[in-house]
Amino acid sequence: MTTLRAGLKTAVAIVVAATSLTLSAPSLSNDFSARRSSADIEGRVVGIADGDTLTVLRDQTQFRVRLAEIDAPEKAQAFGQRAKQSLSNLCFGKLARVENKGRDRYGRTIGRVWCAGVDISAEQVQRGMAWVYDRYATDQHLYALQHNAQSSKRGLWADPEPVRPWEWRRA
Repeated sequence: MTTLRAGLKTAVAIVVAATSLTLSAPSLSNDFSARRSSADIEGRVVGIADGDTLTVLRDQTQFRVRLAEIDAPEKAQAFGQRAKQSLSNLCFGKLARVENKGRDRYGRTIGRVWCAGVDISAEQVQRGMAWVYDRYATDQHLYALQHNAQSSKRGLWADPEPVRPWEWRRA
């Protein structure tokens, strides 16, 4: 019986030690969701991929962020480069707060982003640099901004027949 107790104590000690090592070891992964799935990310914008994707640096970790609820033209599409430049003007080099909404199928963080206090999804739509992404939109206010940009022929709405990015990608 004493041998069994000693064996159990040793096994428990090994499990406890292994667990504490795992919990205290620094993460080598950029997988933010593995550490905290719903926490905001705050950091500096260090990269702009296109009109709806940016990179935020926090504590030497980069987070690729897809702007929630909108879809900007692809880089090779009409207004794609302008949408990218608009996002760059709004955020590049600035501090950003990302309201983490989860991950997309490419592993990017999906988030509502604020740079210098400006809601970037709303601003891109208002400037005519992105569509409200009907499939994922929950903020009804974005539709009013889009309607205003469309009726004012701002940005991509200056084109008489703009092509939605999700349709352009399928073509």
